Amino acid sequence: EHYSAMNRINVKQLVEMMENMGVTVHLNLLSLEDFADYKKQITYFSGHPMLTISQNIQDYRMLFIKRLTDILGGLVGCLLSMPIIAITAIPLLLESPGGLIFKQKRVGLNGRFFYIYKLRSMYADAEERLKDLQAQNTMKGNMFKMDDDPRITKVGKFIRKYSIDELPQFFNVLKGDMSLVGTRPPTVGEFKEYEDHHKRRLSMKPGITGMWQVSGRSSIKDFEEIVRLDLQYIDNWSLWMDFKILCKTVLVVLGKQGAQ
Repeated sequence: EHYSAMNRINVKQLVEMMENMGVTVHLNLLSLEDFADYKKQITYFSGHPMLTISQNIQDYRMLFIKRLTDILGGLVGCLLSMPIIAITAIPLLLESPGGLIFKQKRVGLNGRFFYIYKLRSMYADAEERLKDLQAQNTMKGNMFKMDDDPRITKVGKFIRKYSIDELPQFFNVLKGDMSLVGTRPPTVGEFKEYEDHHKRRLSMKPGITGMWQVSGRSSIKDFEEIVRLDLQYIDNWSLWMDFKILCKTVLVVLGKQGAQ
């Protein structure tokens, strides 16, 4: 059955909305004239030929290698992190009573919820105090950041400077919620404020490090710039890019350019 011109327009609008959200679309189309600017390939679903339309169609063999790298890196990272976390725990807990590990609900690949783990760098009541600090947000857009955040402890400032607070995320990598390299996972509150094109950041697994972390994250004040960097990573992803970002991350950490 042939589509009418009006039906083709409606289908195109729907595909563009899904693509802006980072969703890979499988569409059984007779005409491709409306989708000349997209990457396309023919796949089969239940024996029926389908046209796959996406900004960037990933090679699943390369994604498999990426996952194997994550498992190996996550395992090594966990083993190396244990003694560092044990030493850090002493001054951290002496300065600020509370839990050692901070657990927070985040939004990951394709909108799936997961809990991210970090060494607690803030006082135990930091989440409750956030609403009182929103007026001092220095970020433009759907992300909170402020200079000299009073919720951060003295030990917290030190472990953030050297990214020690991120070490428990190697466990997230082993679980498969995160990757060594990827995009920044938003909080649930941030995600609720997203526009459609922001959601494409979730079309790849979030990472411990990424384009934002090696591109002067402490100096970036516009959320749209973070989105641009994440989409640049997604659209140009390769195993070689991951390797370069990991190397740059080491240089950033050694250069004491951690989060503020």
